[in-house]
Amino acid sequence: MTDEYTGADLFVDALDQYGVTHVFGNPGTTELPVMSALGDSDLEYVLGLHEDVAVGMAAGYASTRRYHSHHDDSVTPVGVVNLHVAPGLAHGLGNLYGASVAGAPLVVTAGNHSTDFRHEEPILSGDLVDMADEFAKWSAEVGDVSALPSMLRRAFRVALTPPTGPVFLALPLDVMMAETDADPERLGEIPDAGRGDPAQIERAADLLADPSEDVALIVGDGVARSGADAVAAAVEFAEATGARVHGEILACEVDFPTDHDQWVSYVPPDEDLAATLLGADNLVFVGCSTNTTLTRHERPLVSEDTTCVHVSDDAWQVGKNQPADAAVVGDPGRVLRDLAETLRKRLTATDREERLDRVEMVKNMVESRMAEMGEDTADDPRASKAELVDAMEDVAPEAYIVDEGVTAKYAMLTRWDLEPEQYVSNKGGGLGYGLPASVGAAIAESQTDDPRDVIGFIGDGSYLYYPQTLYSAAREEVDLTVVIPDNRNYRILKDNTLDLLGGDEEDHEFVGMDFDPPVDIPANAKSHGARGRLVPEPDEIESALEAALERDGPDVLDVLVHD
Repeated sequence: MTDEYTGADLFVDALDQYGVTHVFGNPGTTELPVMSALGDSDLEYVLGLHEDVAVGMAAGYASTRRYHSHHDDSVTPVGVVNLHVAPGLAHGLGNLYGASVAGAPLVVTAGNHSTDFRHEEPILSGDLVDMADEFAKWSAEVGDVSALPSMLRRAFRVALTPPTGPVFLALPLDVMMAETDADPERLGEIPDAGRGDPAQIERAADLLADPSEDVALIVGDGVARSGADAVAAAVEFAEATGARVHGEILACEVDFPTDHDQWVSYVPPDEDLAATLLGADNLVFVGCSTNTTLTRHERPLVSEDTTCVHVSDDAWQVGKNQPADAAVVGDPGRVLRDLAETLRKRLTATDREERLDRVEMVKNMVESRMAEMGEDTADDPRASKAELVDAMEDVAPEAYIVDEGVTAKYAMLTRWDLEPEQYVSNKGGGLGYGLPASVGAAIAESQTDDPRDVIGFIGDGSYLYYPQTLYSAAREEVDLTVVIPDNRNYRILKDNTLDLLGGDEEDHEFVGMDFDPPVDIPANAKSHGARGRLVPEPDEIESALEAALERDGPDVLDVLVHD
């Protein structure tokens, strides 16, 4: 032991100064100086038994703390992760990708070999900076302890500045052990994306002011990330213009109140239906990023005759997949509010009513089809996905939902009128994000004055990626209920097989897509310190969920559902 003040001490002091309370990770030898410094601090270390679990927990924590920060300026919504050299970082790349697509503000670090030792190519060596670069806003290595204060400050600022996302810093062992007399640098104010180019806002207003043409507003998750005020601004814009409103394909946050009269539907990843819903004289894409199908589409999703207005705090997304007839890079809420104010003056009440009549026609056309998602007439004693979702809403209508239900997702989105800041889902599509994210979300909720119930809605295939996540939940005494819509197969792959290759189910072998024999999920949950219960009958769901929510700590409900 030494009384010297080291790079590791400065690192931990900077985290504390920047409002960090939890560090997620899986340690190794090159992280030992950081672990020692953490042990001397008030920060809490949350152990993940796999590096991807640690990254997923931090991402769910950061996304949830972002919501808290919209109402409390003292909250710094950054998830901090500490991983272990090349294999550890490689293990974390799956959920680093997910965090990147979700715009989760993360500072991901990994210990590295000492700078004067790498020429010997010791075990666990690798190019960490290049490895993380594809999924990080900024990826770098701290080459000297003198650079550590400014690089840490920059890492937090880059992660938090819109468009938010992960950054990566490699921390060599010799740098962390080096003595320093430096102090952490002040973080400073974090800007939003601004009001946008006034000329482009005026052009957008000109394009949208013709009352004879209809307007469809497509809201993406950049709206929710900008704050509750941005969601309110989307409502203002819709009401000022008489627009019908849809959520982008693979929307994973609540970007518009789904009980509003002008809300029509989420756009599903179905080529024909997506093209139908995106059929409008004018489309206004706001905060969108995932608005395309899973595999290539044969027909354009948006007609070349459609006028497109793009608004985003991410310049990369503006005009990416469709031409932008007006392009505004700025904070979605601020831009929408300015547009709403301008167009409210240009359109009469009669103009809006005529557009609203057209909204009602489209809404009636799609409502019955969307409501059927998750419903079927199968002669099966297990619950349908719709029955499961309905039971969850009846028991816990205000619970905070972290969703990786995959094929059960649209049953939830079409049946539950979720409120803004009530729901996050796996936007990246790679399995294994949702269960760790739900643990991180529950930790974040525990830091509020009035914590909400947190429910992880996790498909059986997703759960089986990282069931050891529950060890972290039990170790941290996290109050979390995990509900598993368990159809004992990778249903999404079967659906995609039929879409890609055609035919009926009996025409395909579906190799590697069934869990036969099934995993005993309740026993698995118990082995990691959680409670587990099999729920085989639909009429058991509500009582099982009520009991789980009443208990402290982690519960797993394995609810059998049919396809």
